[in-house]
Amino acid sequence: MSNTIMVIYPYLDEETWVFDDDRAGLIREPFVSGIPQMLDLMVADIPNAKWGFKLFFSQNPFPEYQAELTWLREEYGGHWYRWTAKNMEGWLCPALFRYFSETPQKIYCKAEKLGTLKK
Repeated sequence: MSNTIMVIYPYLDEETWVFDDDRAGLIREPFVSGIPQMLDLMVADIPNAKWGFKLFFSQNPFPEYQAELTWLREEYGGHWYRWTAKNMEGWLCPALFRYFSETPQKIYCKAEKLGTLKK
């Protein structure tokens, strides 16, 4: 079985959570429509998260995940998800399909601080 946990590195750019992923062909890809508020909660205890953090995500649960997002509906080529534990909804744009071949019914997420490089 291949690794099903993926990671991106969001950061704030002009007060908007964005991320870059050269492998997926995405530069300053923004999070919109409810997802920024979810990220704000997930990084509340991460110092200087605005400069960047690790966001792990998978369609399968993994140890210590913070959020379980459940699929609600399709709209404008993207998909709405609900974080039931926090009573929040957010829309993930079609860039979702750079990571998943089919619409995941659940997405599990965890935010962590960036590590320091050892020299």
